[in-house]
Amino acid sequence: MADYTTIRTAGAGARAAQIDEGLRAHMNKVYGLMSVGMVLTGGVAWAVGTNDAMLGAIFGTPLKWVVMFAPLIMVFAFSAMINKLSAAAAQLFFYTFAALMGLSISFIFAVYTGVSIAQTFFATAIAFASLSLYGYTTKRDLSGMGTFLMMGLIGLIVASIVNIFMGSSALQFAISVIGILIFAGLTAYDTQSIKNEYVQHAASMDEEWLGKSAIMGALRLYLDFINMFMFLLSFMGNRE
Repeated sequence: MADYTTIRTAGAGARAAQIDEGLRAHMNKVYGLMSVGMVLTGGVAWAVGTNDAMLGAIFGTPLKWVVMFAPLIMVFAFSAMINKLSAAAAQLFFYTFAALMGLSISFIFAVYTGVSIAQTFFATAIAFASLSLYGYTTKRDLSGMGTFLMMGLIGLIVASIVNIFMGSSALQFAISVIGILIFAGLTAYDTQSIKNEYVQHAASMDEEWLGKSAIMGALRLYLDFINMFMFLLSFMGNRE
C-alpha cells in the first residue's frame, strides 16, 4: 500500500497543500463522528445502568443475549451494507449502533464504582490519543501489522464468546491483557490506514465516498476506544 508521504510528494505545490487541507478536514470529521458516538454510548449506558428496574428487565432475562450480541452482528452487517447505503443512512446506522453499544455495556454501572469508571475512561482517552497521534504522524509503514492484528482479533472474539459460558477467571485475565495489546495496536494502525485511504482517493474527491469513508473510519476508531476501555476497566475498575 502506498503511504501518505509517497502519494503526497508525488504532487507538487498547490496540490500537496490541497491534500493536506482536505486530510485535516477529513480526520476532524472522523474524530467528530466518533466523539458523538461516544457521547451516545455513554449517555445510554449511564441512563440504563443507573436504573435498577431497566437493568433487571434486560440483564435478568434472556434479552441480555440479544443485547450482548446485537452490536457484533450490526458491525458485520454495516461492513457488508456500507456500499449500498447513502452517507446519511450510514451515519444514522452508526449512531444507532453506538446507542445499542451503550445498552450492552450499561451493566458496568452496576458492577464498578462511578469513580473507577471515570478514571478508566480518562486513562483510555489519554492512551487512545497518544496511539492515534503516533499512527497519524509516524513515517513507519504500519500496514504489515494489519493481518497479524486481525487474526488476533478473531481469536479474541472466539475466546470471549467461549468464556461467556465457561466463566474462567484465568482465561478472562488472558483475554483482557491480549485485548488491550490488540486494540492499542489497532488504534495506531487504523489511524494510519484512514489517513492513507483518504490520500489515495483524494484525486476523485467524491463527496459521497468521503462521507461514508469518514463514518467507517469513525466506527473503526470508536471500536478501538470502547474495547480498550472495557479491557482496561477489568484491571482498573473497583467493584461495587
